[in-house]
Amino acid sequence: MEPTAAVTPAVTAVTADEYAAAPLLNCLLREAADPEGDADGVHRLRGSGRLLRVRPGRRPSGPELRDADGWHPLSHTDLVKLTADELRRYTGAVNDELPAEMADSRAAIGALLEARARAGAAADPYVRSEQSLLMGHPYHPAPKARGGAPARSWLPYAPEAHGRFPLAFLGLRADQLREEGGAPAAELFGALAEAAGAPPVPSGYVLLPAHPWQLELTCASPELRAAHADGRLLRLGTGTRVGWPTASVRTVYLPGGPAADLFAKFSLDVRITNDVRRLWRHDLLKLRRTDAAVVAAFAAVRARSGTTAAWTADLGYRTAAFAFEELAVMVREGLRAHLVPGATPLLAAALAEGSEPGPLERTADPAAWWRAYLRQVVPPVLEVFARHGVVLEAHLQNTLIAVDGSGTPVQALFRDAEGVKLLPETSREEGWQRLVYCLVVNHLSEIAATLADRHPGIAAGLWPAAREEFRRYDAEQGLPEVRDLLSAPTLPGKTNLLLRWTRADGAAARYLPLPNPLRGPEPS
Repeated sequence: MEPTAAVTPAVTAVTADEYAAAPLLNCLLREAADPEGDADGVHRLRGSGRLLRVRPGRRPSGPELRDADGWHPLSHTDLVKLTADELRRYTGAVNDELPAEMADSRAAIGALLEARARAGAAADPYVRSEQSLLMGHPYHPAPKARGGAPARSWLPYAPEAHGRFPLAFLGLRADQLREEGGAPAAELFGALAEAAGAPPVPSGYVLLPAHPWQLELTCASPELRAAHADGRLLRLGTGTRVGWPTASVRTVYLPGGPAADLFAKFSLDVRITNDVRRLWRHDLLKLRRTDAAVVAAFAAVRARSGTTAAWTADLGYRTAAFAFEELAVMVREGLRAHLVPGATPLLAAALAEGSEPGPLERTADPAAWWRAYLRQVVPPVLEVFARHGVVLEAHLQNTLIAVDGSGTPVQALFRDAEGVKLLPETSREEGWQRLVYCLVVNHLSEIAATLADRHPGIAAGLWPAAREEFRRYDAEQGLPEVRDLLSAPTLPGKTNLLLRWTRADGAAARYLPLPNPLRGPEPS
């Protein structure tokens, strides 16, 4: 897959300050402020009682702070200082790291905009969708932070800069190999080596693919330096075929020619949103068991209901005994084997961010488009939970929506076993809360809001249509939680700002109640 000849035009409609301010304002207004009376866009901050005014909408902008002399505009730097001061007052906690991450996120966006204006976009619309997230998570205070490193160190590997690069390859002495699956794992990594154009490996060694940025980050590690010195680890060079970094940054798509179609997911010792993105030992050791449960659930759902929904499986991992997490790589199956004929997959998060026109903007019948979207996405998520105890992390970045030639959704594909929870290891109540947050609050709310922005005339019918899809599933299949969901006054909203400010573990999700748009009258 080669880049197009044309370059992406410079983005002038939205500045780096605006991209960075919108998610930060979303967090601040949701987690540490309250609407002030009937004044549109005016909020009272809980820590100090000061008034903050913004241009309202799903991407708030133009923040202004009120003092005795009136309203004063805030730059992104001012907004970061205000947020830190408010959170100190509101929580009593002190945090010097998060303001630095917010500033880093803003600087990263500036670098990405400049690099993107010079780079050639992929010809494949799927890859372009994975590489389109200039703003990122709409409810995170620093979604584009890259660990504070200078831009030159990470820009070559950034999906948002239309990055593409060959994988690095190490030779791992065979007695130091740790992998899941025995002979099948060997075949799996052989396919990955072919897709990436790997160099030959010396006798007594096995190939270990590596992300070049991760090698740069860990080059000073005493364990790795010792392994290179005593011959347990060799540098073999890079592959002959490029891969394309996807939205998660550390996962690389390897189209690899007509026969190959794989993803490689790596450890990356950088905090991106809430977590340092390593492949942690405890997750790797349960990977195959979790993934097998999801694969079986989707197979049963397809056999029972005829759905085209698919799960892209996490097939296995390989790593070194002496650097289990640092050098781990996981292989995920590709998309081609799952796609319905003629369909084009797109990242759901790209539809919501809308940095380039997509099927959501081009549709001539947005109400029908939304009903088709709901029909593809909602039932499989509910079904694998109801009948198989699988809690998918079906948020915007873990969901692909495949569209036909007219742009109509015809299939949903889900991914990432690392985020899956299984019952009864997770309680049913906790699992359902997680499912509702990911599917409704993170995912459907953003797609619905984007549709309402692009097609204001259908806004009033969006959530009644969603309600009807949930009701239809309950009527046909039976899921008691659906009735409670449709009558609940609130839904769980994740508090990413407070989570990061209090330095809570990224997996320790905390929620606050948000108005439930699905709530409505019972059918007559």
